[in-house]
Amino acid sequence: MKQGLVVDDSAVIRRVTGRILEMMGFDSTELDDGAKALDHCLAAMPDAILLDWNMPNVDTIELLRKLRRVPGGNQCKILFVVTENDPMLIGRALRAGADDILLKPYDHHAVQEKFEELGLIERQAQAS
Repeated sequence: MKQGLVVDDSAVIRRVTGRILEMMGFDSTELDDGAKALDHCLAAMPDAILLDWNMPNVDTIELLRKLRRVPGGNQCKILFVVTENDPMLIGRALRAGADDILLKPYDHHAVQEKFEELGLIERQAQAS
């Protein structure tokens, strides 16, 4: 089973996103802090990470760079989760190693679409 990691300081966001990942066939781990996420990835790099931009006590751009340097970090797909469409921030995240961004608020469909685009899941047939 593919592994997903949700890193967000909001318990509600972690829980909802974890459920979305599970509905897409992922085993989901939810963490509230960047240091815990780095430790988790050092032990076992997931297939996908949804990394919130605004977390306390962590420079998320630096965390993103560190995650890419972890063994297996280049194979993991990282979605950088943001609350505003700030081109400067998005550019920094993409240069630091994010594969794509996901804008909050999001739903199952938005996550599924991003995972399809990144090749994490098969593209679903469109209903006519």
